[in-house]
Amino acid sequence: MEILLILVGALLIYLLGTFLYQRRLLKRLTQEEFIEGYRKAQLIDVREPNEYKAGHILGARNIPMSQLRQRYQEIRPDQPVYLYCQNTTRSGRAAQMLRKKGIKDLYTLKGGFRSWTGKVKFPKK
Repeated sequence: MEILLILVGALLIYLLGTFLYQRRLLKRLTQEEFIEGYRKAQLIDVREPNEYKAGHILGARNIPMSQLRQRYQEIRPDQPVYLYCQNTTRSGRAAQMLRKKGIKDLYTLKGGFRSWTGKVKFPKK
């Protein structure tokens, strides 16, 4: 029982540390703030291809979190990067990885794609 409590405590500390670290390196933007800046930035959807194909923010490129380690060179370090996923979990992890690769100007959509009410591109039927 003591070991379980220690493990749960360690997990909570890890999760809190990760959350605080992501908040420092990734600015969370409201939809209005996101719309103001994403046309002058690199707009990256880090969701998986099937999620992207089901509908995505107009102008977004799909670089899934699962492929980001192999494809991060496609992202220019000298321009702002606007990331989004379904709810901000993956965009936070993507930001951590990109920061380690030297990309510093990182933003995410508060609430993720599920809260987006702006222009969306849907697949052709």
